[in-house]
Parts: sequence; C-alpha cells; structure tokens
Amino acid sequence: MTEPLMSDGFETRAIRMEPLWQVAFQAPEEDVDRIFDKVTEFAPLNHGKTDRTAFRTACGIEFYRPREGTPTGAEDELRKRPGVVEVAFFIPRETEMLDQVIEAIYEVHSYYEPVISVREVLRSTCKGLDDRDNPHRWWNTTGDWKASTSASYQIQRSYAGMLVTVIFRRRLDYRFSPRHRL
Repeated sequence: MTEPLMSDGFETRAIRMEPLWQVAFQAPEEDVDRIFDKVTEFAPLNHGKTDRTAFRTACGIEFYRPREGTPTGAEDELRKRPGVVEVAFFIPRETEMLDQVIEAIYEVHSYYEPVISVREVLRSTCKGLDDRDNPHRWWNTTGDWKASTSASYQIQRSYAGMLVTVIFRRRLDYRFSPRHRL
C-alpha cells in the first residue's frame, strides 16, 4: 500500500477504511478485565455504533527466561506460562491518547515488562446502508448470538410412513465477562 492510502484511508460504496492504530497487549487471562477497564477510562474503543470494542484471543502459552536485572533474578530454565491471551483494539491516531492507553496498560498489568504492540492500520467502518433484508446478516439467519444461551436443532425424518420431528437442545457455554465483549 502507498503512504497516502495508509494515512488518509479510502471508501467503497458500503465501507469506509479509516486510518487508526491497532494496540495489542498480552496478559494472563485473569488480568484482562482489569486492564481493559483501565484502558477504557482513556479510550472509548468505538467502532461504528458500538463502544468498548476489542478482540481477545484464546489462551496460549508464553515462553520466557528471566535474565540478570529482572525482579526474579537470572534463571537458567525456560519458563512456560499457560493462560496468556492477547487483546487488540483500535484507537484514533492521536499521540496523547496512545500515551494514556500505554501508561494505563502498564499501571495495572501484573508484568513489570508487559508486551504491548502498536500498528498503523486501516479499519473498516460501515457507512450504515439499509441492508436489513440482506439474507447474510445474522438477524436474517441464526439470530442474535447473545439472545439465548440454548440452541435447538430440529430434524425431520420419515419413519414407517409417518413424519417424525426430533428436537435436540444443547446448552451453549459462553465464557464472556458480563461487562465486556471480550
């Protein structure tokens, strides 16, 4: 991509590609809500008509080996810490907000040297076209994923000349904090 494209963004008929910073941090799973709450004191994390918008990865394993000068001192063995996630979100390209967000992450993170990355990106925002009849939108297919915690599946089979309907019910297990969309 060319430099003016990344600095100015561009538009299609339905989408506006906006120049933003993508900020990501890695943290133990149990730290995420605390860090996210602190970040949103400085940045609303807007995306279209929503706020507090972010993405959280599944848990992974972090590898590291403390060296001289770390709070634990130098160690010979490689540490493997399970339960580490990455959270990514977008903010305007405003240096003051970026400084506040990075300082907020550092202030409440459990690591003395947290992993934080910042990338210049173009992020999509819908222009709000009226597409309520689009058959591919969730409201025209399976419904709202958060409206119910159970799902029903119906199967119809012919058995001995009769139509038999069997309904299967399954409890869905969502592991989201009730306060966040992470």
